[in-house]
Amino acid sequence: MPTRPPRIFVADDQRDVTESLRLLLKGEGYTAETFDHPQALVGALRTRAPDAVLMDLNYTRDTTSGDEGLDTIARIRAFDAHTPIVVMTAWGTISVAVEAMRRGAQDFIEKPWDNDRLLTVLRTQVALGQALNRTRVLEAANRLTSGGGSELIAEAPSMRPVLETIERVAPTDANVLITGESGCGKGLVARLIHERSGRRERSFVTVNIGSLAETVFESEMFGHVKGAFTDAKADRVGRFELADGGTLFLDEIANIPPAQQARLLRVLEGGEFERLGSSRTQQVDVRVLAATNANIDAEIEAGRFRSDLLYRLNTIHVHLPPLRERGDDIIRLAQSFLARHAERHRKPVKGFSDAALSALRHYPWPGNVRELSHVIERAVLMAPAASIGPADLRLSATAAAAGGDSKPMTLDAIEQDAIRAALARHEGNVIAAADELGMSRSALYRRMEKFGL
Repeated sequence: MPTRPPRIFVADDQRDVTESLRLLLKGEGYTAETFDHPQALVGALRTRAPDAVLMDLNYTRDTTSGDEGLDTIARIRAFDAHTPIVVMTAWGTISVAVEAMRRGAQDFIEKPWDNDRLLTVLRTQVALGQALNRTRVLEAANRLTSGGGSELIAEAPSMRPVLETIERVAPTDANVLITGESGCGKGLVARLIHERSGRRERSFVTVNIGSLAETVFESEMFGHVKGAFTDAKADRVGRFELADGGTLFLDEIANIPPAQQARLLRVLEGGEFERLGSSRTQQVDVRVLAATNANIDAEIEAGRFRSDLLYRLNTIHVHLPPLRERGDDIIRLAQSFLARHAERHRKPVKGFSDAALSALRHYPWPGNVRELSHVIERAVLMAPAASIGPADLRLSATAAAAGGDSKPMTLDAIEQDAIRAALARHEGNVIAAADELGMSRSALYRRMEKFGL
């Protein structure tokens, strides 16, 4: 797989210094982003992950103490414990460089620097940082592998907060709200949290709230007794009872009927409920994980979702970025899906052409990971050769263009295009199209109404 050149963040308030370093690093195959103030460097690190930071210790506060640089290292380490930091210091402030390493820097370069020494230090730190990052990713993948062999492939910088949050919160009993677009892996994250918890030997019960009609909600969630309504021919155990001692995953939680939100809130607050038609109160011990692709704050503002229910569900919030924001994770996932589907269907397909890899990277993936899996499975089945080409992927030309140099499509346009394509592939079968898109039938009908389809 093609890899990008190592990226170095360079911070110094002297323009000639940053330009000299940029040219030096470019000649060695690095890309360099330069910053003339620590605040700009810290802001960039909060949004992007370089392979190393090369920074001066003295800026506008003074020119000798190094205090500004030392404070910057501490600020960086408060939210980024891993990116290698190499400091630059003048000959007379070696003691300050030692203090910088105590605060979290990995090495230092003396000014004026020796090019060979500087490049050797950076090569070492970049290699060590990449190796440690691969180790952390592999360890996280091993920790986050479910009993069924599912694996969260997440090496992109945008997925680091997700991995770290799962690792920290999974062993607890805290309720977790998982948000993100349809098909981005919310159900997998929920299962991984359960597998890493003390409840992993007990039940993991999934309920798609979007598929429950309001008339059967109470019976499905809390159970009923014989005779509670016309068709209640026998007692029925609800999902909360089934999940007692384990985990209950409420998918599409934003679709819960407003009239039933108070009942769910009561169970979350005290673990108590009654079966429909019964006056006997039952107690359960259930950890609740919930997921939605909706804007919950907007739902609350519109009066469709209770804010106090959100507080109970949202003890911890995990937000999954869409696939289009996960860089080379697209290729890693595609290769994993290829191996899986080729083995399942006994097809001798081994890889992708360079043009196919480019198409995968530039497609906006409105259906996210679920759409990617479907595309790769179809390509495995239809590819006439051992290598998948761009034509085998059959990506929407309109949506693919959105990832190129043309004007980007809006999310609504991408979603509408994906729905049209899914309906066309399934000859208007809404149930099959909804399954492919990873949404409930009612959710698909709502979107079809929204777009006038």
